[in-house]
Formats: sequence, C-alpha cells, structure tokens
Amino acid sequence: MLATTEHFHYLKTCLLLSIIFMILRIVQPLSFNITNFSNPESASRIQYTGVAKIENGSIVLNPLINNGVGRAIYGQPLRLKNSSKGNVTDFSTRFSFTIDARNKTNYGDGLAFYMAPLAFDYQTPPNSSDGFRLGLYGGSQDNIVAVEFDTCVNEFDPPMQHVGINNNSVASLEYKKFDIESNIGKMGHALITYNASAKLLAVSWFFEGTSSGFTPNDSLSHQIDLMEILPKWVTVGFSGATGSSKEENVIHSWEFSPNLDLNSTNQEANNENFIIITKYKVQVKVVVVAVICSNIVVLVVISIITWLIIKKRRTEDGFDLDKLAFMPRRFGYKELVAATNGFADDRRLGEGGYGQVYKGFLSDLGRVVAVKRIFSDVEDSEEIFANEVKIISRLIHRNLVQFIGWCHERGESLLVFEYMTNGSLDTHIFGDNSRRTLTWGVRYKIALGVARALRYLHEDAEQCVLHRDIKSANVLLDADFNTKISDFGIAKLVDPRLRTQKTRVVGTYGYLAPEYINQGRVSKESDMYGFGVVVLEIASGRKTYNHDVPLVNRVWKHYVEGNILNVADKDLKMDFDAVEMTCLLTVGLWCTLQDHKKRPKAEQVINVLKQEVPLPNIDRV
Repeated sequence: MLATTEHFHYLKTCLLLSIIFMILRIVQPLSFNITNFSNPESASRIQYTGVAKIENGSIVLNPLINNGVGRAIYGQPLRLKNSSKGNVTDFSTRFSFTIDARNKTNYGDGLAFYMAPLAFDYQTPPNSSDGFRLGLYGGSQDNIVAVEFDTCVNEFDPPMQHVGINNNSVASLEYKKFDIESNIGKMGHALITYNASAKLLAVSWFFEGTSSGFTPNDSLSHQIDLMEILPKWVTVGFSGATGSSKEENVIHSWEFSPNLDLNSTNQEANNENFIIITKYKVQVKVVVVAVICSNIVVLVVISIITWLIIKKRRTEDGFDLDKLAFMPRRFGYKELVAATNGFADDRRLGEGGYGQVYKGFLSDLGRVVAVKRIFSDVEDSEEIFANEVKIISRLIHRNLVQFIGWCHERGESLLVFEYMTNGSLDTHIFGDNSRRTLTWGVRYKIALGVARALRYLHEDAEQCVLHRDIKSANVLLDADFNTKISDFGIAKLVDPRLRTQKTRVVGTYGYLAPEYINQGRVSKESDMYGFGVVVLEIASGRKTYNHDVPLVNRVWKHYVEGNILNVADKDLKMDFDAVEMTCLLTVGLWCTLQDHKKRPKAEQVINVLKQEVPLPNIDRV
C-alpha cells in the first residue's frame, strides 16, 4: 500500500512538472541604472529609512554622526527565482561609493549591499548603538545575504578591515582585506555578481586614482545557494551604520541587471579598468520551441533516473523488519512502555530534533537503559530509525554508545541504548551552575575520546561511517566521564573509494562545515569540522554561536594576536595545563579551516593531542 501511494504521488508530481514546463511565463526582470538620485524619476524608486537621505544627487547612508543607521531600498522587489521550477536568476549589480571620515583617525562601521525577504522589517532597524551589525542583523528577520565593506575591526571579525560575504550573521563566510585606510574619501567602484548554476557569489572592487589599478586582491567569491536561503521575491538595497566612531557612507550610482554582459563596450570611462576575472560567462539564447522540447526531454530523463534511484534505494536501504530481526534484541512495545513507566515525563532525559530519550529499567536484564522514541510525525522517521539500527548495530567501540535493541510496533520506532550516568557534554560546559565544573584533565580526556571515536568510524570500521552531526549534545559521558558518541540517525555509510559524497544537508547549524552547507558535500573532513567546534567549546566553555559572535572567529582573533590562552574557560580559574590548552585550541582551529583539504584526519589529531608530534603551523587565509 505504501509503495502504491508513493507511486501515485510520484506520477502526480511528474504530471504537474510537465504542465509547468509547458506553461512558460515571461516576467520582466528587475533592471535599472541610476546615476543621479535627485532625479524625480530615480528618487521615486528608492525608499529611505533611518538617517539615510539624498544629498547632491547621491545617497548618504550615514552622515558624520555616532550610532546612526541608514538604509536605501529599491522600491521594486527582485524575482530571485525565475520559474516555477525554482531556478535562481543570474544577476549583476555595480555601484560607486565613497567612505569618508573627514580626517578622523577612528571611523566605522561600514556599509553593505544586501538581499532580504520582503517581510524584512526595514522600518525599524536594529539597535543603532550596534554599528557592527551594519543596520542589518540582530532583528526578528535575519534571512539576509549581504556583501559588507567593513571598516571597523570588532572582536568577532577577522583582524583587519575587510570586504566579506555574509549569510544570516555579522560574521563573514569569506573575506579579503579592504584597504580603506589608503583610499579614505576616494571614489570606489564595486561589482557584485551571482552565477546560479555555479552557486557563486562574487564581488570585485577598486578605487580611482590608485596606481596599482585592479589587482587579484580586489576580489573574492563564495559558493552559496541563494535558492536555499532566500524566498522567491526579495528586496535589495544598501545599509550603513556607525557606532562609537563616525564615518560618512555615500552611494553615488547604482546599476542592477540580470545576466549583465561584463564585456560590454558601453561601460563608463571610469570603469575601463574594471576587469572581472571569472570562469563563468552566461550567454542566453532563447528559442521558445527548442526550450520547450529540450525541457520535455530533460524531464523524461530525470523521471527515469529518479524512478531507478527510488527502486535502487528501496532494494538496498528499504525498511525491512525481517532483516532487522537478525540484529540486536527486538523488544516488545509493552516491555518498553513498562520499562519507562509509560514514557512518563519524569523519566525523560532529553529531546532532539528527531525524538525524545527516556530512562528505563529492564527487569529481565537487571539494568538501567536509555530508550529513544523517534517522533512519528517527523519526515522520513522510519528511514531515520532504520538507518540508525543498520549502522549502529555493526559498530562496536569503547567510545561509541552501546546499542542494546529496538522495537517497531503500533507505529512506534524505539531504540534501546546503554544508560549514560553523566548525560551529555553540553549540559556540563553550558549548563547551570548546579553541575560541578569539569576539570581540565576530564575535558582533555573527553576530546581524545571523541577523536578516537572518529578514527574508528572513518578508518577502522568495516565500512566508513560519516556521522554528520558531531556536536556537544551528541557526546555522552558515563559514570567515569568516558566519552561515548551517540545519535546515528543521519549517519551515512560511504564507499571508501570516494573522498566526498553529495547529499541533502542535515545536522546542526554552527557545527556544519562550509562546503557541506554550501555544496551538500559530506566527507570525513566535514565530520572533523564538527569535532573542531566541539573541542573549542570544551576549552572555552562557550557555545559555537553566542550573541551572534561565532566562536571560531573569536578564537582565531586571539590566535593571530598571540594570546590564545585568553580564550580558556573562566570557570577553570586558570587551573589547566597551558601546553595542553594551547594544543587543544590550536587543534580546534586546524579542524575548522575553511579549506577542507587542509583539515587533519582523526589519527593526526590524536597524535598531536598526545603530544607525539609537534603542533602544526596554521594560517586561516
């Protein structure tokens, strides 16, 4: 019956897609070129909030005042997704700007071009005293992608003034040095492009009157899937902010166009040196009949491939109770209800995204256990259940939680594990003060235990396992504070011959590697990234994201300044081994390098933590 229902939905979806492909609608794309904002026609297109205003034909986002936030928003929304299939529009926008401090030595905080949902509350900018937010982040609506020109170095920033690409945070995903000190008050030109097929957001900039002209250091790019982040319709604009220091942020011209020809001979004279080095050039030639025919062919091919994949997955990964019967003990539903006192609230140990965990007692075994009850209304709940049973039942290691048995009755999916007396790591390092602070020796032992668990999963298990959700909440501790990794519901068995695999992004934000978020590429290195975040949390006692300040950025700042021990958890009251603390923090940074190829394997981490090999020299940029 389940297969019949799935097949019906599959055919219905294919039919709907076919109809959508046939009904192609042409929508006028957002396109404009404004060189004088005082022009009545141009002025009517722009909306202003905060301290922003028109002055001498330009937009002054911030005059020379403290704690000022100003925004300029284009009045017509951008249709980011240009078809019912959800394809994202390629676009380019160029603008000229000046940042002037009027001979002041201290200035900040900068300006940004941004895209946000239409519901973005631009009438009420965030607290104007927080200039570092650039008037964008910190409100109720933070689904904002921005390119920032940051002129003030804050504690969570890289140790330099920079141009950065941001997604839902003031911390930049990618950045390059912004030499504003040498160009203060000079006319600058910027070009921002997005290539949807490559999922590549790029920005390039230069200042007039510079002898060097356009150099490779004046550009950066980052792979980011706007379709996953932003809705179909978005608003575009500029935002600028000042905090305790003052500067004037001015936009002099603004051009926006989909599929802008970067080699156009009609560029203004002052942009002749504006050369964009890119591998991606989009040339669109539309022949309606050819497009319709090709789309139909592609749809048919995709339908066949999808059907084959579904069939293959049902064969290889299907939820087969008969196969599960030969795995660890199969419990009856009534047994586990009795063991947990009817899943009583006072037996609940915790709750995650996929289910709840209860403390239970199995009288026939005479032991206390933990019973995981997977939510039945969660999408793919049976697949998650079957996946965890399939993977954890074949794994045996002292640093993995012991799997005892399972139950699948009455629509319930239940897993039984050994009970961990001291709960999860996060409750000790982030919990209330009622728990005793973990000593440094215990923390270091926990970090080594997680590394050993990953070495087993990645290298020593019968088949390589990618956990995909390494985080403090999934590190459990027994009565002696020995480490046990848990929660394999979204883990993945992989072909050891493949370095990476592309998959749907799942896991916990803050612990996910950049290449996993942006490209869906999961690997041993993405697991190591999560490990790196965990060890930084262990050493610092801070959550990966605390008040919008990424922990990784905070530690990098102290590492560059040569005072990394200042990051150590204050609750330790300086009672730690300085060499080990430096080692653990450095390993955390090593594992969270942006370039996944430079991250270590679990074996390398173990050798460094045991001080059998020297610490590596690492460089973030």
